[in-house]
Amino acid sequence: MKLIAWQENKIDDIVRLWNQELGNDFPMRRALFLQNSFHDINVYYEGSQLAVDNDGRVIGFIIAKKWQDSLDVNMPTKTGWIQALVVDEKYQGQQIGSMLLRHAETALKNQGMEQVLLGRDTQHYFPGIPRPNDWTRKWFETKGYEKQDTEYDVFNSYDDTSQIVEPKKDGVEFGVLRENEKEPFLNFLRRCFPGRWEYEAIKYFEKNGTGREFVVLRKQEKIIGFCRVNDSKSPVIAQNVYWAPLFQEELGGIGPLGVDVAERGQGFGLAIVEAGIAELRKRGVQNIVIDWTGLITFYKKLGYDIWKTYDSYNKKL
Repeated sequence: MKLIAWQENKIDDIVRLWNQELGNDFPMRRALFLQNSFHDINVYYEGSQLAVDNDGRVIGFIIAKKWQDSLDVNMPTKTGWIQALVVDEKYQGQQIGSMLLRHAETALKNQGMEQVLLGRDTQHYFPGIPRPNDWTRKWFETKGYEKQDTEYDVFNSYDDTSQIVEPKKDGVEFGVLRENEKEPFLNFLRRCFPGRWEYEAIKYFEKNGTGREFVVLRKQEKIIGFCRVNDSKSPVIAQNVYWAPLFQEELGGIGPLGVDVAERGQGFGLAIVEAGIAELRKRGVQNIVIDWTGLITFYKKLGYDIWKTYDSYNKKL
């Protein structure tokens, strides 16, 4: 066994290993892995590594990230991320994971990172360690990682004959983002939700997004809320449709979403989710995931139940 540099020409072997170890719950696609783990500008190649056997076959890997984009979007510059750490089950217990993790942590620390998060990176796969994976959580705890929060993906499946609910609120309207609203929308995000959500929207438009992935709430033609909606036709494979291969039918995704703080307390939050769901269902989507949330009671009002559970961890360097 030896450790070698992170390299795209090994992608098919990497995806094979991922699906061997995680594919029953998190089926990986080549296009998704390229998007998130090679083409994301924030992948830190020097901190990422592959473990290969004597025949050059991938038996483990780690993907490290740190903020490297030049965009000014209020993202953390002293935080590193471990996007994924996977070791072939047949080779576990041989310190391969420990060596990969030690390499990534050292590389990130040498770049001035003050903490490392498991998941939660730009174009992340997970907001933490997926459950059950008790052994994985305990292993990271022995490496100095501390549990922070519990996050959830929630899910609902709709019968194609069930009623599509269009929200109605006096004085406002809901609709898909118009092409001429791109700049006002980005300004709204910068003012109300600077950081990750703004960054993801900028990257979406860089991929020639037209606006069909955003349902917005307008008040006197001013955007005061939004909800992102994703499906198989979206220009970016978004977080809430990552695991679409688990379904025979189309999978859609809701989120992120938010309302201008000055307009909260009027029921707009629930309504913008309803508007997003209605938009997806009009497109023929019956299965919908809302990812990375702790608002279980909120989404239960719309019939959503816990689908996947994650425990978030961090470590001070």
